[in-house]
Amino acid sequence: QQIQEEMNKQLFDSLVNFLRRSHSEFQEKATEWTCQMKSREIPTAALILGVNVTDHDLTFKSLSELIQNNITPYVASLQAKDCPGIKNLMQKLMGQLMNCYVDVDSLDEEDCAQVSQNKIRCSMTSLISWYENITKKTDFETPSRKRTSSRHLQSPPVVVIFKDMESFTTKVLQDFIVISSQHIRELPLILIFGIATSPMIIHSLLPHSVSSLLCIELFQSLSCKEHLSTIIDKLLLTTQFAFKLSEKVLQVLINIFLYHDFSVQNFIKGFQLCIVEHFYSQPLSVLCCQLLEAKKRVNALSHSQCENIRRLPSFRRYVESQESEKQIALLTSDNFLKEAVQKLLEDLHVYHENYVPVLRCLHVFTSSLPKYPLGKQIRELHCACLESRVWESEDYESSLQLARMLNKSDLVTMLQKCMEIFVSSSGKEFDKVVEKLKDFLAQFQKPEGACQEQEESVSSQKELQKKTDLYHLQKTLLELKESRRSKKLTKFEILRFEVVDFIDSLVRNYLVPADHKTLHEIMYFNTASTLREHLNAAPRIALHTALNNPYCYLKNQALKSDGGSISNKAPDICIVYKLHLECGRLINLVDWLEAFSTVVMAVEGPNGDAAVSDQVDDIIHARFIRAVSELELLGFIKPSKQKTDHVARLTWGGC
Repeated sequence: QQIQEEMNKQLFDSLVNFLRRSHSEFQEKATEWTCQMKSREIPTAALILGVNVTDHDLTFKSLSELIQNNITPYVASLQAKDCPGIKNLMQKLMGQLMNCYVDVDSLDEEDCAQVSQNKIRCSMTSLISWYENITKKTDFETPSRKRTSSRHLQSPPVVVIFKDMESFTTKVLQDFIVISSQHIRELPLILIFGIATSPMIIHSLLPHSVSSLLCIELFQSLSCKEHLSTIIDKLLLTTQFAFKLSEKVLQVLINIFLYHDFSVQNFIKGFQLCIVEHFYSQPLSVLCCQLLEAKKRVNALSHSQCENIRRLPSFRRYVESQESEKQIALLTSDNFLKEAVQKLLEDLHVYHENYVPVLRCLHVFTSSLPKYPLGKQIRELHCACLESRVWESEDYESSLQLARMLNKSDLVTMLQKCMEIFVSSSGKEFDKVVEKLKDFLAQFQKPEGACQEQEESVSSQKELQKKTDLYHLQKTLLELKESRRSKKLTKFEILRFEVVDFIDSLVRNYLVPADHKTLHEIMYFNTASTLREHLNAAPRIALHTALNNPYCYLKNQALKSDGGSISNKAPDICIVYKLHLECGRLINLVDWLEAFSTVVMAVEGPNGDAAVSDQVDDIIHARFIRAVSELELLGFIKPSKQKTDHVARLTWGGC
């Protein structure tokens, strides 16, 4: 929430300034309203939010609270699903502004409604009357009462937010804008359009005669990809939180974001789900906290928790790498184990402190290259480093080759950024790194290498200008080419190679994959399959499981069935579904009803009467009709045009 507030601050500040400016223009024009044609225009903010529609609700909620706290208490938020007509729109608008409920079913042709024994006419005239009355009451309030609302503007405007403008019908928007523009001098109205696609949608929905009544100003929010990068940067690439995500889990969340909904809110929900799963399924997650607290908790570990540590694959690898005496102590003595675990947890925290600055430094280099072998975003580089030793990949080698061709200005800029990263980091091992970077920058300030390159290029150009005939020109070019191959590297080129090799050494030392570190299971959630089961829905499999084996979800012992048998205690839709699996393409409704009646009326035990009467009970008939209707709603069957008393089956094969 803090990150989102920081990211939206600039956008919200711009909107608040727009509202203040529009309100001041209202008051300036109030004296000469009839003389100015422009006074009919409605101030309108077109807020471009992007296609991540699921994130818009939180943005509009924060925006409404901000406007109510700083500009005006009269804010209404409208959605297209609630406003199919102008009558419904006015009813919703007045209901929110007056903080009351107007029953839409009680509206007659004259748009009247009964509210708290008073008839309120759902029209612009009644809205204006309400506004005049409420502002008069505010003007005559006592000074002590007015101080509480001093943060609001005098004669505050009415702000109407259309959350999803693309979903509103053209006629509703046209009627509302035309009516509002005719009464704009009595009611200072400001519109905010929430747009997911493009501002051109305004001109697509509204003709010129209507859009000309709007004084539109565009506001662009940050893209959802930038939002996601900031979330990952602040939540994952930090030492503030001990909990981490493995490469596979992070890739699942990013893929769902990129290929499904672009929703940052859903990404955060997936992140929260990872936290819950980790602390629920990992018994040692009690140690997933900051270092000082973790050391305290290590001393309080029970014998069973110590045994859980000994079972960890990373800890077993660590034990195998130790001497035999230490191996015995680690496997038999709990006190010795606790001391070792404290040291290992300290190493893990130091690893994270060093990992993040070096990763950011590497990203400075790779993101400035003409191509992006390791990806442009830091999240892509982070996933590559978590997956394996990044310096062994071909993309990394390609990045180094491109870095060895950078010019002086680019290298100096990158080194300055890297130095700022290391200076501001909490790692204690980067003092020498900062000194080395300062040394590189000082050497780049010396002009010898650049002058030498320049002199060589000038001399070679003079040689070429002396040759006038084609033969001598070709001969000179070949000689220059051979000399460049055999010549020694310049000071600048040597220094550039040293810089790239130094960055390469940092990567090899500090960007070791997390799964190579001992006790990484305590802090890293790596069960990607569990996350996929929760987030990647498979509706057909879930439906088939629920209808074919209801015990899987209901956990009722009476619903257990052997093989393909059908229990009469199962829900009606389950019985109908199992019977329909035994049929072909067309299903006879009469036969289906008789089979359903046979199953439902079957009584277990030797004294049960298995005969089914010819006259089907009305209740069973009604239950069958309801179950078939539900099956049709789920998309398993549809009415058939070939035969009136048959339905067609739509699904085939197993799940």
